[in-house]
Amino acid sequence: MLDLLSGKDIYDKVDTLRIEKGWTIYELAKQAGVAPTTIYNWRDRLSSPTLYLLESVCSAFEISVIDFLLDEDELIALTEEQKEVIRIWNTLSSEKKKSIINLMKTM
Repeated sequence: MLDLLSGKDIYDKVDTLRIEKGWTIYELAKQAGVAPTTIYNWRDRLSSPTLYLLESVCSAFEISVIDFLLDEDELIALTEEQKEVIRIWNTLSSEKKKSIINLMKTM
């Protein structure tokens, strides 16, 4: 089950991924397209990131927000068909995602 993570928990997970990439906070900010102060403020204030920030950071790591938030054992619980939908979804532009959502709403 998905547990709610605190801003600190989320930052710690991001920091682990950042260190694995060998990036500084400045490099992460550049890759994510956000100001370094945004990430420093998130870290220093122990606040929860905005969805925009989390999505930008996950994009820099080339993972989805879902992959970031779910533990591997939770992701394994998905069927192969569901995993394929997620993989395809992650490759779509935001415009295409909106189109798919609109299409699904009409079904």
